[in-house]
Amino acid sequence: MTAPAITPGAIPVAERRVSGGLWSDAGRRLMRNKPAVFGLACIMLFVFVALFAPVIAPYGPLERPGKSLEPPSPEFIMGTDLQGRDQYSRILYGAQISLQVGVVAVIMALFFGVIIGAAAGGLGGKVDAVLMRSTDVLLSIPGFLFAITIVVLLGFGIVQAAVAVGLTMTATFARLIRAEVVKARTSAYVEAATTSGASTADILRRHVVPNSIAPTLSIITVQFGIAIIWIASLSFLGLGAQPPDPEWGRLVSDGRNYIATRGWLTLWPGLTVVVVVLATNHISHHLSRRDKS
Repeated sequence: MTAPAITPGAIPVAERRVSGGLWSDAGRRLMRNKPAVFGLACIMLFVFVALFAPVIAPYGPLERPGKSLEPPSPEFIMGTDLQGRDQYSRILYGAQISLQVGVVAVIMALFFGVIIGAAAGGLGGKVDAVLMRSTDVLLSIPGFLFAITIVVLLGFGIVQAAVAVGLTMTATFARLIRAEVVKARTSAYVEAATTSGASTADILRRHVVPNSIAPTLSIITVQFGIAIIWIASLSFLGLGAQPPDPEWGRLVSDGRNYIATRGWLTLWPGLTVVVVVLATNHISHHLSRRDKS
């Protein structure tokens, strides 16, 4: 029995239904979970702060309105640093750097991970073997140690830290995308596209890859939290953001010499990182648990 003729124009409709259904279903499930909603609210709050920091912050990140190392007070609710700069204002401005760099790192990792994973899962054979063995080697190296190595090779700075974290996370996304691509290759819409005469590259670009990214949403979320930690850690070690940038890890590093007597210098930026990471973990935990059920 011959397969029924399928017009190429009908294939993208099936693709959009599958991909859109996965994303919308994830959104509906997320909104029904209170801890996940709380985590999402926290992330949205920090995004709002990052966008409107110049309006919300009472002072600029480099202004020196107070005396050196003033304790928290009604005027400076989180105290001042060694230079007399308002710690509260610097944390608000730090959200711009930390969140932006974290997003850039995850997008970079996802971009290269999709390319490698799609090529390995779509082409198979020797290409799959070479790419996956390479990612296995990268995954065997402690991620943060690998990120430090890349930063040392590229040079110190926040841009270099974003590139290092992004490249370090690429192997994780490549492995996950490859698994989803292999699974999607046996689906009905891919078989329909193959029957209609679509090329392998076109099938990967229009059908397989869009439907392979949506199931990795929980991993994307948790990797964003990891990126925030790693970038803050690199800045703490002096390898990421450089003075006077108010990146959260940099702020913790600036106050570490006064932690016994001026604890607010490290408490507030450190607590900010913890809240952001816990929020992403709440969202990721809910999505991954639902995916397994």
